[in-house]
Amino acid sequence: MAFSDIFAGRERERERESERERMANSLAERWSLQGRTALVTGGTRGIGRAIVEELAGLGASVYTCARSEKDLNERLQIWKEAGLAVEGSVCDVSTREARETLMTNVSQFFNGKLDILVNNVGTNLRKATVEYTAEDISFIMSTNFESSYHLSQLSHPLLKSSGSASIVFISSVAGVVAIQTGTLYAATKGAMNQLTKNLACEWGKDDIRVNSVAPWYFYTDLTSQLLSDPQFKAAVVSRTPLGRIGEAHEVASLVAFLCLPTAGYLTGQVISVDGGFTVNGFYPSLDQS
Repeated sequence: MAFSDIFAGRERERERESERERMANSLAERWSLQGRTALVTGGTRGIGRAIVEELAGLGASVYTCARSEKDLNERLQIWKEAGLAVEGSVCDVSTREARETLMTNVSQFFNGKLDILVNNVGTNLRKATVEYTAEDISFIMSTNFESSYHLSQLSHPLLKSSGSASIVFISSVAGVVAIQTGTLYAATKGAMNQLTKNLACEWGKDDIRVNSVAPWYFYTDLTSQLLSDPQFKAAVVSRTPLGRIGEAHEVASLVAFLCLPTAGYLTGQVISVDGGFTVNGFYPSLDQS
């Protein structure tokens, strides 16, 4: 064999090895949040906590907030011991002043740049429509919708500075189909889903992607009392093709995916995480075996 053939063979092998390394590095970068910064509101409990842990576990530096100083400090200590890069402050996002203070803290902490905003905070008062008071309307709207809207406004300059940012709203299937959870809650989630579509179009030029995740019933503090009723739980499961209640990490994993570079062409979507609930027109879960 000629020396030139040996040299050519070695050169081809080096090129193949270089290509394998390039592909491996590219894959690792697309499925990592290493070096990214994130704000997750209401991150000490339920779905919010799962989201914080998912993002931090993928390499992101996460800032979160909670109304309870005790809950926040306890959770921050646990995350620190687990080696997760999470910081936070006390904040009631239902008030405008608190939201402005939160964003000042976030901007200072991340040096004026933010890659990910997860608007997670939400609450509910289950009543008949005619029973809602003006105070109820103000409380639910400010906590669920106004907080998300305002925080998106406040974070826009920071997200734009990222050059490749992502906003995720934690909505609900109550904003997609009609369920017996209260018209006021449903209205805030429906508004959130529409905001998702508009912001995706308006802020696409700023390289900010905007998506909404709409969960069905999951095991959280907000649903614990409802799901402790065997009849109610059975009714929920009977309308869910997968035949079970969801776990918080199953929402968090989708949120994380939407924030990953690999989801870089996905925006303006409302994605239901519901075990098939919203597509179940009429498939009774009867055992016919």
